[in-house]
Amino acid sequence: MTSTINPPTIGERVADVPVRPAPARRRGGDLALLLHQIRYEQLGFWRNPQAMIFTFIFPLAFMTIIGAVFRGGASSSYFYGHTGLQYYTATIAALSVLGACYGQLAIALSMRRQTGVLKRVYATPLPAAMYFAGLLVHCVLVSVVNLLLIVGVGAAYGVPLPVSWGVLAVTLVLGAATFCALGAAVSALVRNSEAAPAVVQFVQLPLVFLSGSYFPIHSAVLTHLADALPVKPFNDAVLAAITSHAGLHWKEQGVLLAWGVVGGLVAVRRFRWDPRPQ
Repeated sequence: MTSTINPPTIGERVADVPVRPAPARRRGGDLALLLHQIRYEQLGFWRNPQAMIFTFIFPLAFMTIIGAVFRGGASSSYFYGHTGLQYYTATIAALSVLGACYGQLAIALSMRRQTGVLKRVYATPLPAAMYFAGLLVHCVLVSVVNLLLIVGVGAAYGVPLPVSWGVLAVTLVLGAATFCALGAAVSALVRNSEAAPAVVQFVQLPLVFLSGSYFPIHSAVLTHLADALPVKPFNDAVLAAITSHAGLHWKEQGVLLAWGVVGGLVAVRRFRWDPRPQ
């Protein structure tokens, strides 16, 4: 009788399970592995037409419609002192980052686990940290392209270009890292890949509506609730970076960082490389 050993979780792999020694690598080998993994993720994405359509075309089409509706509008208290186009340029850009770094990542990890891809990755010399770092950088790159496209459409309708590119870059990276951590955490809780889209949307849709991504929320109670969740602080930070010189909004950045830490801890403790038994 033969026995099989399931791959441990990330936490077990680091703390409790002896790992076979990796072959010696020249200096810079970790960077080479990371760049290779980023290239692998990028090639897999760009060679998938459906992924590109839903990642880029949907936000651009939505932004084009919004631009046609709100073109020439004046600043309004309904949009917190901004024009409708300024408001939606920021929220749609933030929504595209959420979709790329949370929704798509959670579904992709669930599918890779179910099909045995993660189990095969674990059997390679590639360190787990490099694998997830490659995923994070890939998601950031996709988010950068999406944000630039959306800002470009907004500019075509008369929205001024962002005034704080550095703040916007920091906000984008922190938001992408936070949503990637939450996506990995949710994927660890999904029992099978068929349920992944439903679980992802069950979490994402209420957050998106509650956070004012589609229309401003003027309820004090709902606003205070949304301020403690990750989506609205990210929306607010992106909007501030696009429309003002205020610098980093430390409160919003702090909320994002806290949720990123929570998501990372859940992912480390609960993540599995092998499919769950049916």
